[in-house]
Amino acid sequence: MTVNSDLTQAQIFQENGFVTTGSLLSVSEVETYREIYDRFLSGEIESGDKRSDLGSHVPRRDGVKENITQIMWPSALHAPLLEMPLHARALEMAKALIGDDAVLDFDMLIHKAPHTDVPTPWHQDAAYWIDLPDKRAVSIWVALDEAVLDNGCMWYVQGSHKQPLRPHYPTSDGKNIQCDCSEDEPGATAVPLGPGEGVAHSGSTLHYSRGNTTDSVRRAYILNFRSAEMLRLERERGFDVGLTNNVRLVRNSNAVDSGN
Repeated sequence: MTVNSDLTQAQIFQENGFVTTGSLLSVSEVETYREIYDRFLSGEIESGDKRSDLGSHVPRRDGVKENITQIMWPSALHAPLLEMPLHARALEMAKALIGDDAVLDFDMLIHKAPHTDVPTPWHQDAAYWIDLPDKRAVSIWVALDEAVLDNGCMWYVQGSHKQPLRPHYPTSDGKNIQCDCSEDEPGATAVPLGPGEGVAHSGSTLHYSRGNTTDSVRRAYILNFRSAEMLRLERERGFDVGLTNNVRLVRNSNAVDSGN
């Protein structure tokens, strides 16, 4: 990604639909988050219906529990996370990118185990959400391991947040959603990260990641923010982003694919 060094992070975010955040966690803090993360993965911290497989449309190899493990609302399942540094630092970044009225909407963990080799389908987060009058939203994706091309670093399409939402449709098993896009799309950009580093993207920015073909794990912690007033409206309309009903559907009418 070529970036004009004279632009602020907020300006790059507004122009491209994504921007790197730099380091959000120290080496020792990363290790602490990894330990908690692995307690979720092992089941020591119970996830219940908040845990699911983002890659369930691909047959699993023997011994693989999930192709892509997603755990929604880790901070609701393990409250001490809210008092740890990442939430405060991510909120500060969110305020710089979308405004001082930014508040936490939800958080999640997404894990790609070694050699699972299942891509996360191309999509726009806003397709999952109910349509709201104020579109400001930012997801801050934080790597807890080195994130590179071959283990599933994030890819974005520059400027896609300025276009209408693409039609989204269910994956083959009906449990996830996707849209048509590829790494050959003009503006498609890979964003490798080191442990503790982050990248922020808009709710309407096209993104995906490759499967993990390496010997290493790829653990990511994602925190999503929107304006306080839109959070109130969202909850008033009964939508809590998987807290009570962890089902992945196209909920935004602007992303409905009438042809599928």
